Amino acid sequence: MELNLKRQIGIFCVLLILPALCSAAFTKSRATFYSTSDGLGTPTGRCGYGDYGRTVHGGSVAGVSNLWRDGVRCTNPSLCNSNGAYLVVTDYGAGDRTDFIMSPAAFSSLGVNSTANDELRKLGTVDIEYQRISCSYPGQNIVIKIKESSTNPGYLSIVLFNVGGTCDVIAIQLSQSGSNTWVSLQRVDGAVFQISNPPSGTLRFRFQVNCGSGLEWRLPKNDIPANWRAGATYDTGIQF
Repeated sequence: MELNLKRQIGIFCVLLILPALCSAAFTKSRATFYSTSDGLGTPTGRCGYGDYGRTVHGGSVAGVSNLWRDGVRCTNPSLCNSNGAYLVVTDYGAGDRTDFIMSPAAFSSLGVNSTANDELRKLGTVDIEYQRISCSYPGQNIVIKIKESSTNPGYLSIVLFNVGGTCDVIAIQLSQSGSNTWVSLQRVDGAVFQISNPPSGTLRFRFQVNCGSGLEWRLPKNDIPANWRAGATYDTGIQF
């Protein structure tokens, strides 16, 4: 069963934006941008990434609407960067036939030069084609971030950072270390999962993923300590 897009968005990480070349592998849409004081993303995106969602990939980020295993590229050959531009999805947003609402840093990377960037910003909204590509975080494992709203031991809320590849995280379960009893976390919104009254002691997680060939479980190498705390991050020891 597919989750509501607004709740699942954020699991889709990286998109490739290229200049206009007709290809059946790409889907046509439009893109625009929002304003920030430093050109980076927003820390309040629907994916729940917080400040990570503002700065990841150099702030070249976007909010997307109708995205499901597809992707984006700029369609003005006189203005667009022929090398393409990569961005990370950190938010949910939609406009008039516009599936991508990009940070200033991401939108500026579409232009072939600074003059073209100025022209694209004047246009405000540009025609694009998009395609999903594999996320890459060289030398970095998937990280579990304990959300600040968590309280040990009564409530646990987490979000995953640095999710590589093209695997979709469908579900997350945890168990007390040494136990074979697994309990499911509830997806709150975007990439955020939560559970009330989690097991005590050291915690093991496992992720149900779909990498294109069906559902499978991936088990992190590292456990979460019993004294986990809000705001902390824990390296899983694995990457997709």
